[in-house]
Amino acid sequence: MIRLTLRSLRAEAPRMLLSALAVVLGVAFIAGTLILVDGMRAGAYERAGAFDRHTDLGVYATGTRALPTALVDRVRAVDGVAAAAGELTGTGGVVGVDGRPVLGYAVLAAIPTEAALRSYDVVAGRLPDRAGEVVLDTETVAEEGFTLGAPVRVGGTGGPARPYTLVGTVDVADTARDVGGPFIGLVGSDALAVTGESGYGRIMVAARPGVPASALTERVRAVAGADTRVKDRQQILDDAVDDAVRDLNQFTMLLLIFVAVAVVVAGFVIANTFAIVLAQRTRRTALLRLVGATRGQVFRSALLESAVVGAVASALGVLFGVALAGGMRLLMIRLDVPVSGGLRVSGSTVLTGLLVGTVLTVGAALLPAWRGTRVAPVAALTDAAVQPSQGAGRLRLALGAVVLDAGVAALAGAASVGQLVLVAGGGILAFFGIVLFGPVLVPALVRVFGWPVRRLVGTTAALAVANAVRNPRRVAATATALVIGIGLVSAFVVGARSTKDGIERSVDAEVGTDFVVSGIGQDLPAALAGELAARPELGVVHEQRSTVTADVEVRAAHPALVSRTITGVLAGDATRLGPGRVLVHRELARANGWTVGSPVTVGGRGFQVAAVVTDDRPAMVASDAPTGHVIDMADADFAALFPDRRGFLAEIDPAAGVSVDRAREAIEQVLAGYPTVNLMDQGAYKKMLTGTVDMLLAFVTALLGLAVVIALVGVANTLSLSVVERTRENAVLRAVGMTRGRMRAMLAVEAVLMALVGAVLGIGLGTGVSAAAMALLDRLGGDFHVVLPFGQLGLILGVSVLAALLASVLPARRALSRPVVEALADQ
Repeated sequence: MIRLTLRSLRAEAPRMLLSALAVVLGVAFIAGTLILVDGMRAGAYERAGAFDRHTDLGVYATGTRALPTALVDRVRAVDGVAAAAGELTGTGGVVGVDGRPVLGYAVLAAIPTEAALRSYDVVAGRLPDRAGEVVLDTETVAEEGFTLGAPVRVGGTGGPARPYTLVGTVDVADTARDVGGPFIGLVGSDALAVTGESGYGRIMVAARPGVPASALTERVRAVAGADTRVKDRQQILDDAVDDAVRDLNQFTMLLLIFVAVAVVVAGFVIANTFAIVLAQRTRRTALLRLVGATRGQVFRSALLESAVVGAVASALGVLFGVALAGGMRLLMIRLDVPVSGGLRVSGSTVLTGLLVGTVLTVGAALLPAWRGTRVAPVAALTDAAVQPSQGAGRLRLALGAVVLDAGVAALAGAASVGQLVLVAGGGILAFFGIVLFGPVLVPALVRVFGWPVRRLVGTTAALAVANAVRNPRRVAATATALVIGIGLVSAFVVGARSTKDGIERSVDAEVGTDFVVSGIGQDLPAALAGELAARPELGVVHEQRSTVTADVEVRAAHPALVSRTITGVLAGDATRLGPGRVLVHRELARANGWTVGSPVTVGGRGFQVAAVVTDDRPAMVASDAPTGHVIDMADADFAALFPDRRGFLAEIDPAAGVSVDRAREAIEQVLAGYPTVNLMDQGAYKKMLTGTVDMLLAFVTALLGLAVVIALVGVANTLSLSVVERTRENAVLRAVGMTRGRMRAMLAVEAVLMALVGAVLGIGLGTGVSAAAMALLDRLGGDFHVVLPFGQLGLILGVSVLAALLASVLPARRALSRPVVEALADQ
C-alpha cells in the first residue's frame, strides 16, 4: 500500500503543486520569523552590557529622583573602590556644518573620565577628558563632514547649543545607544548642563584588584543610602539582557500572530485541496476496497500522502524562509525600525518549520481523508460516485447563525461595555460564523455578483456562476481563506484612516496657530519660549504646559487662544483671563461652590475666578485629575508658580501685519541655536503625529500580504483541480462550439467571483471590527469615528480581482491543453 501511495503521489504531483506552494509560503513565514528573531536576539545578547565591560558595581536610584553629584565622591572614597563615575543617558541635538540641526533622535550620554571605567570603542582621536570636549559616532561625523579638533555645537533641554571641541569618534553601531540618530558623548558636568538634569541616572564603580565583590557591595550600599539599589556585575548584565530582550519578545509575539494567520489560511487551502483530490479518486479508492483494502488502509494511505507533501514543502519553506527573513529585515530598516544582529539559522528553527508544516498538512487532510473512505465500494464504481454538490447540514447552519449573531452582538456592544477583548472576540466569532454559514452565504453572494455579469457576458458567465456554486462547501472554503487575510488588512486600513482622522481633529481643536514648535523626544528648552516671545515679528507665543496639584489640573493659557480650549462659558467673561485671574471649569466650580469673583488659591498664591467654563471635548493627553477639575491661568502666572514645569509644544502666530514667511524666518533664526526642537505648520504637525500610524500600516500590510497571497493560491488551486474534475464536461462544451477565448473567459469569471466574494466579506468583517474599535476609543476618551478610505478599499478589491484573473491563467491553459477527443475519453 505504501508503494502504491508513493506511485500515486508521483503520478499526481502536478495536482499537489499549488497546495504544496501554500505550505511552502506558510512554513517560510514561520522560519523567516524565527530566523530574524534569533538573529536579533543574538545581537541583543551581544550588545547587552557593551558599556559595562569594566563595571563591577552599579548604584541606581529606586525612585524618580536622580542621584546627586555629591554621592559620586562619597562612593569614590569607599575602601576598595578603584574608580567611580556618574552616568546618565538622555537626549540632545547637534548643529551641522550648514547651521541646521542634524536630523534623527540623538542619544546623549555622560562618559566617565576614569580610564578604569571606559568601555567605548574609539575609532579616531580619544574620549573626552575635561569639560568642553565631545565625541560623536562615526556615521554622524562622516555624513556631516566634522573634523577632529573643530568646534561642534551641541544643545538640549538645558539651554541653547554651545560649541564643544570634537576630540574623537566612537563606534556605537548595534548597541543600545544606536537608535538611528547621532550619538553625543560628554563628560558628566557637561551632560548634566545640556540635558538640564539635576543628577545622574546611576553611578558606575570599578573595584580594586582582589577586593571581594560581596564585601564591596555592602560598603557601597552603606554609603549610598536606603533609597538606592546596588547591583553587582552579574545583576547589571542580567538586567541589560532583560531590557534588550523584553521589547524583542513583544515584537516576536506580534510577528507570531501574523504567522498564525498565514498558517490558518494555508490550512484552509490544504484541506480544500485534499477534499477535491480525494473526491476525484473515488472510483480508484472503491477499486482498492473491492480488491481487499480496508478503510483503515485507505485512510492511512491518504495521510501518508499528506505527510510526504508536507515534509517536502516544509523543507522548501525553510529554505525560502531565509530569503523571507532577509526581506523582512530590509523592510524594517526601510521603515526606520532599529534592527540588531544578522540572520541566524538554528537547528531548532529548521526542526520547527519541518514539524509545523508536516503536522499542518496532515491535520488539514484528516477530515477529507476520513470522508474519502465513507463511500460504498459498489456505489463508487457507478457514475453516481462523482462527489455530489454538498451543502451544509442544518446543525452547521444553525450553529453558524448563532456564532455569527454572537460576533456581531459583541462588536456592537464593545463600546457600551468598554472592553477591548469584546472587539477581538467579536471579530473572531464573526469570522467563524462566516465559515460555518459559508456554504449558504458564499454561493448566494456568487449568484448576486454574477447576475450583472450574466447580463453583460451571457451564457459564458452563466456557466461560470453555475460551476462556482456547484459545490457550496468547496467555494465557501476557498472564499473564506481570503476573508482572513483581507479582513485583517481591511481592519488595519480602516482603523488607521479613522485614527489619523481622529488625531487630525484633535489637533484642530487643540492647536489654533499657524506654527508649532515641538521638542524632539523631550520637553522644550527653558529659555526658548522667552526668546521667541521677544521677537517683534511674532504676536502669540504659547508654550503648552500643565501640572496636577491637589487633584486639580492647572494649565497655562493664552488670552488670544483660550477660546479654542473651551466649549462654553457658563458665567463671567473668558477674555478677562490675565494676571491674577483664572478660568475654572464647571465640575471643579460646582465641587467647591465657586462663582465669578470667588477667591481661589493655587500653589499658595491667591487668584480670582474670571469665568466658569466648560470643555466637553476629549483631550489628546489624559490627565491624572478628575474630569473637569481644571484651572486655566495666564502663562506668566503659571511660570511663576511652576518654573520647572516644561511643555513639549509651543504655538506661535505672526504679529499683526507680519507675513507668514517673515514670521517663519524669525522663528528659524531663534531655533538655529536649539537643535532639539522642530518647527512645523499645522499640516506638518499632523503628518508627524500620524506618521507612526502610516509606518505601522505599511508593516502590517506587508506581513498580512503573504496570507492574502496564500489565499489567492487557494483560488488558483481550487480552479485548477476543478478543471481536472470537469475534463469531459469542458470537452463537450468545446465540441459543441465553445471557443478557446470563451473557455478562458468562463474560468476567469469563476475565479473573479470567488475572489470577489472573499474580498467583500473580508472588507465587511474588517470594517465592522474597526468600527467597534473606534466606538470603544471614542467612549474611553477620544474623538474617533469610522472613516472609510474608499480609495484604499477599492484598491484591495481591484488587486483581488486582478490576482484572480492571473490565477485563472494556468487552469485555463490546462483545460485547453488536451485535444477534445482525448478529453472526451477521460475517465
